Amino acid sequence: MSETPKKRATSLRQSERWNASFLSTLGRFTALIVVFLFFAILVEGGKFYSPRNLENILRQSAVYATASLGMTMVIIAAGIDLSIGSIIALSLVTVAWILDYHYLVPTADGGMETVYLIRVYPVVLPWIALLAGIGVGTLAGFVNGVTIVRLRLVPFIVTLGTMGIFRGLAKGLAEEKDIYPHEDTWLTQLMDPTLTSQDVHWRMWILPPGVWILIAAAIFAAVLLRYTRLGRYMYAIGSNEETARLCGVPVGRVKVVTYTLAGFFGGLAGLMQFSFIGGIGQPTSAVAYELFVIAAVVIGGGSLMGGQGSILGSVIGALIITILYMGGQQMGWPKWVQEAVIGVIIIAAVVIDRLRQQKTG
Repeated sequence: MSETPKKRATSLRQSERWNASFLSTLGRFTALIVVFLFFAILVEGGKFYSPRNLENILRQSAVYATASLGMTMVIIAAGIDLSIGSIIALSLVTVAWILDYHYLVPTADGGMETVYLIRVYPVVLPWIALLAGIGVGTLAGFVNGVTIVRLRLVPFIVTLGTMGIFRGLAKGLAEEKDIYPHEDTWLTQLMDPTLTSQDVHWRMWILPPGVWILIAAAIFAAVLLRYTRLGRYMYAIGSNEETARLCGVPVGRVKVVTYTLAGFFGGLAGLMQFSFIGGIGQPTSAVAYELFVIAAVVIGGGSLMGGQGSILGSVIGALIITILYMGGQQMGWPKWVQEAVIGVIIIAAVVIDRLRQQKTG
């Protein structure tokens, strides 16, 4: 039985979208290879492609990439989240505060003794810290979404304000100083090197546990965007919000869920950042990470106009950003040069996206 014209047209459109997505991803993967080879050739002594440096690239990019999973969804839905760096900081400070929680008890000789909760509950407390860190990030994302929808404010303004609020809460919880948990736990080891470790059992992980968590989270996010109704709604809202509303899409609810998911992935990135910086609750951590995360999504094919973006593209974008940052450091570039280069790349990616939209139109 032959296909109907409608079925053939639908099949053709799906094939065209798949080919366009494949070519777009292939182009970004090629750009990743070119950037890597650039620094591999220019950095002296082969230091850039040493096992230790390759592992450091994966460890650092895991933080950006995890946060970019939620940012991808936000940008697909034609939003923006400038508070992601502050959410990461608030999450990691929450984890450190719980792991370091202690109190004083009187002793028999009339003195006072400090009791650390981690010694009383060495198994349970790290899990409580993990859930609290992710929970705080998720709640922060929910606050962003509800504020944007209920008050009908521009996402840029709302998240610009909450960027300061969440960073202030992180500093307040830490009393404006770094928190050093009394004892290390498995949370501290999430991003520890594996391939270059002296521990044979740890090397069996091949990649740091945090990187495996990123892979699992990326698969979850990709499936959600591609195969669920929520994912289709995000694309529909980003493409044309009014049309989506007329078609029965619950726009407000989807936006709240989208920002909540962004907060969830931000909280997960906070756990990785906590481990990456050595298990310290540093309230000034992740400053300007919103720049890197947004850049990763845009470089990965996300359109700031909404309606476009992919998880794989954002992960590749995070790798490109990390390679640029670490390669610039190893070549002795001043920090301002590194930031300027990333800024130029963001503008170039937006210009390319605009030209692509005009060509499609």
